[in-house]
Amino acid sequence: MAKLNVNPTRMELTGLKRRRATAVRGHKLLKDKQDELMRQFIDLIRENNETRRAVEEALMEAYRDFGLARAIMSSTLLEAAIMIPRSRVQLDIKRKNIMSVNIPVMNVHHQKLASEEAFDLPYGFVSTTPALDIAVEKLTALLPLLLHLAEAEKACQLMADEIEKTRRRVNALEYTTIPQLQETIRYIKMKLDENERGNTIRLMKIKEMLYQARNR
Repeated sequence: MAKLNVNPTRMELTGLKRRRATAVRGHKLLKDKQDELMRQFIDLIRENNETRRAVEEALMEAYRDFGLARAIMSSTLLEAAIMIPRSRVQLDIKRKNIMSVNIPVMNVHHQKLASEEAFDLPYGFVSTTPALDIAVEKLTALLPLLLHLAEAEKACQLMADEIEKTRRRVNALEYTTIPQLQETIRYIKMKLDENERGNTIRLMKIKEMLYQARNR
């Protein structure tokens, strides 16, 4: 492992030890965050799969009823029946923070456009079939579940991105930054010890020279 390009002084050694302690502490925090993100991610994946299965089953049932209505009614009557909506859908998007990841939370609100009407369906019952009523009601009831699926899909995507970023930081600290600091600290210690030994040898030689000079 390559060492950092620093001067081998005691001041640098103290600063590097402080940086190493900070890096080790940061590595532990990031590792804990990565483990918790993985736990949350696995829970989101399970929730996403369950929601997707529920949505697919509900959509198949709604499409089955809609296909039956299409087979009974003419295309012109069917298009005219569902052309004009009776309500406006408003989507409210908020944010929920999970381990520094902003997860979207979506809520849907229905606002009637014709309050004087007695029914919520956008058509009358004279020229339509009950299969169309059932299909429209199922699709309307399915909207919150679709939004929940969208939340889960986006949450999984954002969580996966955050896990990848955290993993890169953990690996950078574990395999690059901390080993470099340790190698540099080891090098500075060796240099300081070598200088100390050199100073000790020089002092011993000076003492020996002084002793010989006094005894002449």
